[in-house]
Amino acid sequence: MTGRLKVQQQRSTIGCKKNHRDTLRTLGLKRIGDVVVKEDRPEIRGMLRTVRHLIVVEEVD
Repeated sequence: MTGRLKVQQQRSTIGCKKNHRDTLRTLGLKRIGDVVVKEDRPEIRGMLRTVRHLIVVEEVD
């Protein structure tokens, strides 16, 4: 059974690389404070690792 991850954007994308901005947009995050819940899958983990300096991640049941 896969878990779920709550992802919240904490920092701005101003001055970030384009692929970081694109990754946040793909995750569904548009602005600081936005929160999304995603399935815990390897491809999502990879995206989160790419932008780990901009987000906060928590496990959710």
